Amino acid sequence: MDSFSKPPAPRKPRRKGLVWNILTILLLIATGCVGYYYLTIFNNPASPLNPFPPQILPTLFQTVTPTITIIQQPPTWTFTPTLEPSATRTRAATWTPLPEMITPSITDTPTETLVPSTTATPTLASVSITYKASTDIHPTSGCTWLGVGGQVLDKNNKPLSNQQIQMGGTLNGKAIGPLLTLSGTTPASQYGDGGFEVVIGNQPVDSTGALWVQLFDISGKPLTDKTYFDTYKDCTKNLVLIVFTKLQ
Repeated sequence: MDSFSKPPAPRKPRRKGLVWNILTILLLIATGCVGYYYLTIFNNPASPLNPFPPQILPTLFQTVTPTITIIQQPPTWTFTPTLEPSATRTRAATWTPLPEMITPSITDTPTETLVPSTTATPTLASVSITYKASTDIHPTSGCTWLGVGGQVLDKNNKPLSNQQIQMGGTLNGKAIGPLLTLSGTTPASQYGDGGFEVVIGNQPVDSTGALWVQLFDISGKPLTDKTYFDTYKDCTKNLVLIVFTKLQ
């Protein structure tokens, strides 16, 4: 008899491969969820999902910034033109009849007088001006500095603080100020008690009567007229030293 071979046994389903596929899909889903979780916390650290939220920063306390208000000073003098009288023009006409003609005669007498009057600031303080090198006060300034410094004294030569010093004018065709400072605002080691300083520029310049300085008391009352001074293109004269001495 012919021998017959047995038919091959049916293949069992590959359950093991299916399980691994499902686990791989679950791992990918879990990885995506974890990535989304960390991305959410990265974009919004204060998210409720963050188990360690950042601390709330304290609110900054806002303080009021002081503002320095420049005191408007009264004019040092007033020019009041007065016309005495403003204008008087007298025109008189006299007609004299003649037998054959009338001859008019006209008298034209114009009169006009202009009398200006000025009111100057009384001098209540004297002014002393000298020159020295700025390196005596600012050792590192060299020749790159130009300014005014000095001191305010009372009638007994005692230093006075809180007196107002105003400075202005023109330099090299440019307007300067008016600049305002107070006596007693500089270290005593520089100009002494009651000292002041105003920086004009970063190099010495020649000028003649182009700048002025004026002293006012603590209430803004002028104690001197505008005092005009010169500057020099000389490194040994680039500090204009001014001393005010009250007379009363």
